Amino acid sequence: MKSSFCRLLKLLLAACLLGGSSTPDAAAQAPRKLLVVTVTVGFRHSSISVAEDVLAKLGKESGAFTVDYVRSTPRPTFKDDKEKEKVEQAKWMEALKKDLAESMSLEALDKYDGVIFANTSGDLPLPDKEGFLNWLKGGKAFIGMHSASDTFHGFPDFIALLGGEFRTHHAQVEVEALNQDLKHPATRHFGPLYKVFDEIYLLRNFARTNVHGLLWLDKHPNFGIPGDYPVAWCRTYEKSRVFYTSLGHREKVWDDPLYQQHILGGIKWALGLEQGDAHPQPMFYKLGDAEKKEGFMPLFNGVDLWGWQLRRGDGRPSWSVQNGMLVNTVTDTTKLVNGAPQRVHGTDLVTGEMFRDFTIRYEYMIPKGSNSGLYLRGRHEIQITDDFAGGTPQPGGNGAIYNLAAPARFASRKPGEWNQVEATMRGNRVTVILNGEKIHDNVEVTRPTGGELDGNVTAPGPIMLQGDHGDIAFRNLRLKMLR
Repeated sequence: MKSSFCRLLKLLLAACLLGGSSTPDAAAQAPRKLLVVTVTVGFRHSSISVAEDVLAKLGKESGAFTVDYVRSTPRPTFKDDKEKEKVEQAKWMEALKKDLAESMSLEALDKYDGVIFANTSGDLPLPDKEGFLNWLKGGKAFIGMHSASDTFHGFPDFIALLGGEFRTHHAQVEVEALNQDLKHPATRHFGPLYKVFDEIYLLRNFARTNVHGLLWLDKHPNFGIPGDYPVAWCRTYEKSRVFYTSLGHREKVWDDPLYQQHILGGIKWALGLEQGDAHPQPMFYKLGDAEKKEGFMPLFNGVDLWGWQLRRGDGRPSWSVQNGMLVNTVTDTTKLVNGAPQRVHGTDLVTGEMFRDFTIRYEYMIPKGSNSGLYLRGRHEIQITDDFAGGTPQPGGNGAIYNLAAPARFASRKPGEWNQVEATMRGNRVTVILNGEKIHDNVEVTRPTGGELDGNVTAPGPIMLQGDHGDIAFRNLRLKMLR
């Protein structure tokens, strides 16, 4: 009886193995179905055909998904016959509406696990935009590349799902996109940064609190002005998983294996085939345990201007908080004259709290040609300027105690790079370490350095950040009181 029972078990096991292709686990491994939309009503990218080929290749080689396409022909134009152009464009639009009514009706969409908008543009004439959005929110994947954010400008609910909207761009440029998530399947292969030459979008209707950042820039791609410039992100929106990358304007970008791994990881994540965090990153600045034990406290919380105030109440509010950075902006990149952005006035920023003897640590970044400073007690400026060309250190150069003492040695980093500073003020003596180099050693300061709040040099005073001269970003500001 025992041997018969064992044989029966073996037969049952063999039957299960032979029928494995119909088990739930095997079904879960079947390729997902994606609808690739490359329809353009606005600008049409020359890279669309490359994008279509790359997406098909990635699906086939990975075995993760199959693709069907919804395409459009270019909008007809007749430079010398505007009447004919008007007639032909009307015909073109009617044909496009008919095509989309068949291929993107709710019945047609029902067989897909998600949609890819690859370099779409304009207000696509979907048969049921609200129905399409509800279909996505019901648990489908949405993946967008490049000008997907230049689509449906008149459909706020779509922009809300995507998480951001195209505003403008400048000349194509090489950037080093910073990686915000080294573990996410869309970015873990990059390492700390991804160097790419592409058309970099500037966005609006974007909030860090709504997305999980993947790639970003900490300065304007073309002008180097410090700020938060998102490049790629993911998020959940009701039951939908959304992945977007603004990269993909150029054919060479689509051909780049690193970019292909980027979008493949994003697609797999959006389809639920790979796991990755989708929660917005916390921006609140936290001190490390070692500095806590030393007695340091944050001067800037990373999320707002709590604890700071404008030096002049009627001054222009040039300071903002962007992705954990305290940013002063006096260059308006939205107003260009002969291709150059215009300057506006800024205002100094001061702490509400007063300090006498202390050590302060901070990081700063400036663009080429900028000028700023940090004032100890609101009276003694540690100069911040672009002097990377080097030469003999000057009392007005970077790291100088302005108009009083030149730095002992050159320690500045290039514009666009972060500099690290530690400054200690005890009595009327100042020591400064810039990027690991001691540039001032117990220097006596008996008078203000210019631009000061007042002349009471021995009294407690605030930390002041110069805001009227130039663009700058600070981060990781923390201070320890000395007794």
